[in-house]
Amino acid sequence: MRAIVQRVEETRLEVDEKLVSEINGGLLVYIAVEDDDTEADLEYIFKKVTNMRIFSDEDDKMNLSVQDVHGEILLVSQFTLYGDARKGNRPNFMRSAKAEKAESYYEIFKEKLKASGIKFKSGVFGADMHIHAHLSGPVTILLDSKKEF
Repeated sequence: MRAIVQRVEETRLEVDEKLVSEINGGLLVYIAVEDDDTEADLEYIFKKVTNMRIFSDEDDKMNLSVQDVHGEILLVSQFTLYGDARKGNRPNFMRSAKAEKAESYYEIFKEKLKASGIKFKSGVFGADMHIHAHLSGPVTILLDSKKEF
């Protein structure tokens, strides 16, 4: 499983020119499921996202998590994180999970966020979305449950 985590001041997500979700202060998180991922991969990414200390403390040191700052998460499914463009000019997405599995894991991730008490919003699985993000820092972290970076 892969994720891109961005620290944001605010983020809006639209589908068909209609506002679907917005957050003020927190994390914009894109997740992608690989064809051979297990729930252990999901758990690893979930723990990293919710506990990663990328918010500044009183000494301006990145030492606080999204939970510590009472921030929000905007979760977006993004199969293109597994795009491989090493050959040719058109990326292939052969490693991305099929839609059924990816949507199932996306829903499990949302359930885990709900159970954690972290405020979150989400995108629409499989939709063509427009995301307006006001990045903070900018801070952008790449995560991979198989540690390929």
